[in-house]
Amino acid sequence: MYKKILLAVDGSEHSLRATEEAIKIASLSKECQIDVILVAGYSKAKGEVLHASSKEELELKRKEKISPAINKINDTHIPYTMKIFHGEPGPAIVEFANNNSYDLLVIGSRGLNAFQEMVLGSVSHKVVKRANCPVMVVK
Repeated sequence: MYKKILLAVDGSEHSLRATEEAIKIASLSKECQIDVILVAGYSKAKGEVLHASSKEELELKRKEKISPAINKINDTHIPYTMKIFHGEPGPAIVEFANNNSYDLLVIGSRGLNAFQEMVLGSVSHKVVKRANCPVMVVK
């Protein structure tokens, strides 16, 4: 059974559904813990920094963005940790997962159409290709 689950969230509906799936899996074992990770991507971080009046406000806004996911986990009493990183989301998630020996990585699908995914790629696709642990992509 899974003991250590990494849940990558970004505040989207897909990541909220990924949270629900991670909770279902974690609830099957009393020893399971969920580590929640948010990667503040460079492309979005510039805009966030410009609109925030302080570093504390910026961190608060990021925590508010993922609070629905955290609240869902809190309701279940499953042990969890939360970390916020800066960088490109795909590589940052993969590096963290590969360096910390997770049993499972759960991530939401971004919902790109086939053409957008072909041209842009997606975070979930990059994670699936490079992570050393099993990955569950939730639509």
